[in-house]
Amino acid sequence: MQTPTTTFDAIVVGSGIAGGWAAKELCEKGLKVLLLERGRPVEHVKDYVNATKGPWEYPHRGGRTQQMIGDYPVLQRDYPLNEKNLDFWASDKDSPYTEIQRFDWYRGYQLGGRSLMWGRQSYRWSDLDFEANAREGIAIDWPIRYRDIAPWYSHVERHAGIQGTRENLPHLPDGEFLPGFALNCGERHIAAQIAKTYKARRHLIIGRSANLTQPLPGRGACQTRDACWLGCIYGAYFSTQSSTLPAARATGNLTLRTHAIVHELVYDRDRRRATGVRVTDALTNAATEYRAKIIFLCASTLNSTWLLMRSARDVWPGGLGSSSGELGHNLMDHHFRLGASGRLEGFEDQYYYGRRPTGFYIPRFQNLAGDRRPYLRGFGYQGSASRTGWSRAVAELGIGGDFKDAMAQPGQWSVGANAFGEMLPDHRNRVTIDETKRDKWGMPVLAIDCALRDNEVQMRKDMGREMAEMLESSGVKDVAVFDRGYAPGMGIHEMGTARMGRDPKTSVLNANNQVWDAPNVFVTDGACMTSAAAVNPSLTYMALTARAADFAVSALTRRDL
Repeated sequence: MQTPTTTFDAIVVGSGIAGGWAAKELCEKGLKVLLLERGRPVEHVKDYVNATKGPWEYPHRGGRTQQMIGDYPVLQRDYPLNEKNLDFWASDKDSPYTEIQRFDWYRGYQLGGRSLMWGRQSYRWSDLDFEANAREGIAIDWPIRYRDIAPWYSHVERHAGIQGTRENLPHLPDGEFLPGFALNCGERHIAAQIAKTYKARRHLIIGRSANLTQPLPGRGACQTRDACWLGCIYGAYFSTQSSTLPAARATGNLTLRTHAIVHELVYDRDRRRATGVRVTDALTNAATEYRAKIIFLCASTLNSTWLLMRSARDVWPGGLGSSSGELGHNLMDHHFRLGASGRLEGFEDQYYYGRRPTGFYIPRFQNLAGDRRPYLRGFGYQGSASRTGWSRAVAELGIGGDFKDAMAQPGQWSVGANAFGEMLPDHRNRVTIDETKRDKWGMPVLAIDCALRDNEVQMRKDMGREMAEMLESSGVKDVAVFDRGYAPGMGIHEMGTARMGRDPKTSVLNANNQVWDAPNVFVTDGACMTSAAAVNPSLTYMALTARAADFAVSALTRRDL
């Protein structure tokens, strides 16, 4: 019997958006790569068991039960808890954590991670974002600028497939777009009215998303089913399973291990390098040590930092990467669940085709071009216009032929949008290890202490009001502001806790995503973020990962690692 290989050129921890990209890039550059995923395997297409079901095929019509609410006390706080894709979310009971202040940590522990459920909104950052900390004296300066990452945005966009329209907005750079989905007639009306009222200061565009509007090799075009979060059997949205994993496997250089929980990095204090990882089998608890020249941590923001904190504690009590005192600090999310909506009159003779998997986007306009607010940074809006369907009948309890005829026709047009605001990095927002509580596998859990601060509180006062003003100025009727309440984590955009920087005394990672204390360890998921910007972050994780992989292979070739 052949002994399994335990030595590789590179180890990638985590198989989500960043981990899939790390595996693809390193494999394609000729390295023998071990990809470790703590969760179960999920096979593309075959394991998307609910992708084609109708609502009537679910025992509870896709909703939630009291048993589910009891089993998932955190997940039940928002939309993720439902019977349609429950298997894609991690167990709250098996993987607990401590909330010093409320933090909704929604995780995906399976092959592909949250790339199977993400919202797919994909935007480039600009120097408005990369320069903001330095310009405003907040936290520390990013060690990179837009010019450093722009080629890598193009690189990942061409492979992932991003639909969108070119708008020539300096604060929201254009990318390598597939043809964009069309705005519907109601949205076009609102866009035209905003352009008329606010001139070039505000824009309503199609939301840029990782959905194919044209086929790519091995992947079909979007069928406008809007069922992406159940797994796409057409491969039409970007996920590890549809895109990066097939590319990595095609090289013949990939070894994949699922049910593999990395509980520690092995650190050589004399060489100041990590030599490998110690892994626990999630099913059998068997221990294995794997060795490699370089290690990429892509386990998601808090899991990567948690792993660093558990490693090299004989050298640094706070864990590998903690010498600056910043490991675990500066946790960020996007705050949202606040906006406005109303009734759109007219267009009764018009409808739209299919269920488009993206809405419109209104890019940030606050603190730009002379617009000054009593807070720093800003927010953008994600929304849509649509017509109500037959489900509106539930509340009417009507009967008779006229009622049935009315229900066969589309209902009233409405339009609304939700704001997504930037959270500033703050040293007080942090994670630590709680030694008093253990998870299913005996590891001490994370304790999370995070809250909105004054800048976010001030920003939220504008988020609903501004949307209401834009709708009212566009002729929308019965406009109402909504605030559904927000707790950190609900945006599922965790960022920070192992930030990039220019100085090992104030940051965990350098400009190439290397841990200052172990240069052969790279962290390229959300943990590396030095600030949050106002746009969705996943495209930036992809670009940073591809960039870091290119650097790592070059450094290996030069024998610098």
